[in-house]
Amino acid sequence: MTIRVLLADDHAAIRAGLRLMLEQAPDIAVVGEAADGAVATRQATALRPDVVLMDIRMPGTDGITATRAITSAGLADVLILTTFDIDEYVYGALQAGAAGFLLKSVEPGDLVDAVRHVAGGDGVLAPEVTRRLLTAFAAAVPSARPEHPALGDLTAREREILAALGRGLSNADLAAALSISEATAKTHVSRVLAKLGCASRVQAAILAKEAGLA
Repeated sequence: MTIRVLLADDHAAIRAGLRLMLEQAPDIAVVGEAADGAVATRQATALRPDVVLMDIRMPGTDGITATRAITSAGLADVLILTTFDIDEYVYGALQAGAAGFLLKSVEPGDLVDAVRHVAGGDGVLAPEVTRRLLTAFAAAVPSARPEHPALGDLTAREREILAALGRGLSNADLAAALSISEATAKTHVSRVLAKLGCASRVQAAILAKEAGLA
């Protein structure tokens, strides 16, 4: 299956470089480009890509606003790719429903792998971002956070799935840990996200951390 990718970045040279890197992979095709968030949203609506590579800082509609519009409408998964790893941007992007967050310093091979992971339903976070998120959660006091009202609606297995998401397990890892097929793991994850109203597994992982499940 060919993974269809939309590039959203206000610098034409960066878009050209990303296209060159991605199209070296036989299973990835760049189907469109956008120089701002509003165009990215329209392109996602028209082209229905599997993954949108989204910059955060763009003129007009920014990447976080565009990510929220794209994910809330179920148009595509969004992978944030930016020069900036400021906490405000990281949290804003993930809360908007981004499936992952990478820095533009990422190696070409890692970028291709990240696109494949996101297209396959997994989340991706740059190691630099992951370390800071874990530090932030370790410093938080779970008892001070109100429990998500929908947590009580989860079955025992679904809570187990949510806890696994909080530990950063992929669908393949989930399948191996629970002795189920990868397709069944993906179905469980989808049900958990729907019950919790999460746009991505990364949002669910944050919720699991906040609830003290992981």
